[in-house]
Amino acid sequence: MSAMQAEPTKSEFEILQILWQNGPSTVRLVNDKLNESRPVQYTTTLKLMQIMFEKGLLMADKSSMKHIYKPSLEEVKTKGVLLDKFVDSLYGGSKASLMMQLLGDKKASPEELSEIRKLLDQLENK
Repeated sequence: MSAMQAEPTKSEFEILQILWQNGPSTVRLVNDKLNESRPVQYTTTLKLMQIMFEKGLLMADKSSMKHIYKPSLEEVKTKGVLLDKFVDSLYGGSKASLMMQLLGDKKASPEELSEIRKLLDQLENK
């Protein structure tokens, strides 16, 4: 995430999520997806995506009338860096404390527990 000079805001992260899920997209598509959960004006989405382009969070293909935007950041790396910052600030860097909080607050499904066991087994075998 070295291309990311500034951490994305909540609204910027929403746009990144849409682009990661849908691939390179127009402002119209992104705005339509945002409007599935709450009303957002097209001009607001356009301005935010222009700002994200200026910040280096997005790349844009401006070769046609409809500009196509795509993230300049990889999803896994970006989420990893943001998660690390979250764990550092809220749990003193302790992943165990985070997991205890997550698993203690809400009952995990059998499928989730199975996935967690598989991951722990993989980590132990490295």
